Amino acid sequence: MRKRALPVDGTEPIEASNPAASLTRGLEILRSFTASDSTLGNQELIERTGLPKATVSRLTATLVALGYLHYDTQLGRYSIGPATVSLGYSALSSSAVVQMAQPILQDLADRSGVATALGTRDGLEMVYLANYRSQSPVSLRLNVGSRLPIWRTAMGLAYLAEMRTEARDEVVAQIVARAPDQEARLRATLDEALESYATLGFVATFGTWYSYINAVGIAFRPTDGSPLVAITCGGIVDIIPREVCLSRVGPDLVHAAARLRARLNGDPNPVPAP
Repeated sequence: MRKRALPVDGTEPIEASNPAASLTRGLEILRSFTASDSTLGNQELIERTGLPKATVSRLTATLVALGYLHYDTQLGRYSIGPATVSLGYSALSSSAVVQMAQPILQDLADRSGVATALGTRDGLEMVYLANYRSQSPVSLRLNVGSRLPIWRTAMGLAYLAEMRTEARDEVVAQIVARAPDQEARLRATLDEALESYATLGFVATFGTWYSYINAVGIAFRPTDGSPLVAITCGGIVDIIPREVCLSRVGPDLVHAAARLRARLNGDPNPVPAP
């Protein structure tokens, strides 16, 4: 395999012989945008990706030309382009899990008075694929594309609990490598989640992510070939205190997951709402 040429001016090595590397770096730039970012500048992209300035400039120019990024000439900043939006919505609209979850999770949100969401893992974070809010004036303001830490949220912990042991151990090792000072807390939190998942059928977190948020989570493997997903139901502690999470919201979430699984399996007599 031909080695990449080393430049003499300190810029990124030439990648012409390795198009996969360019693709990977281009995707890293797109992944730098979160649900809370309307625009990002070059320096922010450099800091978030760790890529050299010359590489970021070259790849952003290509992404703009292809429509995956939009460049505001007045602000000198980038935003997600129509091609990326189209790609994301195409994926969501074609997902049977997302489509079939809508009435079930909306019903759960209305009955519980808090927010529900469906998500999956992206690296060491959970990303929202769908979310539903109740009519309550006080609700979590997270949207499709929002990212949550995997080990400090009910959604993420439920996902970890449902993962196969070898895969879960690999993810935990990655988290520990990134934040070694959090290892003891991480392992204690995960052990508690695994026990809860085994005994109750769901994971509950009480102020683990934010002190004022309680939530429950469950994960399951769709039979339509979709990746492992997780469902969460959460809100502020005043609406769903610990006892309500454990006695009502958690069991309701387990029931909602059973209804969704039945729909995905084409059950003509799906589990009715409680």
